Amino acid sequence: MKTILSALVVVSGVVLTPLAVRPQEHAGCFMRGSNGQLVDLGYVCADTTVQPQTSASGTFRVPIKRRDAGIPVIDVTFNGKQRFEMLLDTGASATTISPEMAKALGINIDREIPVATAGGVVQAGIGRVASVQAGGMVIKDLDVLVSPHLPIGLLGQNFFGGHDVTIRDSVVELHIR
Repeated sequence: MKTILSALVVVSGVVLTPLAVRPQEHAGCFMRGSNGQLVDLGYVCADTTVQPQTSASGTFRVPIKRRDAGIPVIDVTFNGKQRFEMLLDTGASATTISPEMAKALGINIDREIPVATAGGVVQAGIGRVASVQAGGMVIKDLDVLVSPHLPIGLLGQNFFGGHDVTIRDSVVELHIR
């Protein structure tokens, strides 16, 4: 449990104390460099022209399998066939997977980039998957980060960013905006 919690803090910046939520100060996908300048990460985040499969009700429901340190763990299917447990990380800009997941999926790392985390800047690979599915919602041709610092994957904003997220007791609801 401590290993998972430590990895979460390092990779996703999760802090388990109540904080006021502030809106993002700049639009898009970015990080701040060590000199304070904005670094565009648009090539990592979802293409805004990609639309998820639509739900007749406008809501996708994803069952919560369990919680790790209070964070929902859900099943996520990659490329229509391989399922992995992942943390639903509302603070992560990009979906991030472990090297083991990348190997199982046959992902080729296109390049490595610096990624800002709560523990500092770390190097992560970028790869692409044909599809990511959770609760009936499917995103095609999604870029994912591959980080050796994760014991479990993180489902991030480039998957569900166009939706309002409601975390209930046993289900996560993704509501189309």
